[in-house]
Amino acid sequence: PDPGPLHQPKDPGSSPGRYKTRGAQVIINHPLLGPRDAQEFVYLGDASLINRPDGMATGADDAFHDYLYLRDNPAGLHRELWYHEQGDRSWLVVTRNTLTHDITAVEIARDVARSQGRSR
Repeated sequence: PDPGPLHQPKDPGSSPGRYKTRGAQVIINHPLLGPRDAQEFVYLGDASLINRPDGMATGADDAFHDYLYLRDNPAGLHRELWYHEQGDRSWLVVTRNTLTHDITAVEIARDVARSQGRSR
């Protein structure tokens, strides 16, 4: 069976997290720049990485262990961090269906962090 347009193989010379598409072009609708090819971006992981624990809080060691090593692997809608490496260098939170690769929402990561009280 075909594993889908965004699956391996990766180009051996490509950056970590770089998707190599096969046949289908994946478009990320950047909130500021409009539709962009996904090959301009690097996938960096679960969007919960925005919620970094306070390193000075009680129990910080356990919180950082969970933050660094425990990840969900959902089937279906998932919020992910993407970096616009070949563009404006923005961080985006992309909501993507991991089964179909359909992108349903794209937000500026800074705005997501601020809405969660993470701004300075």
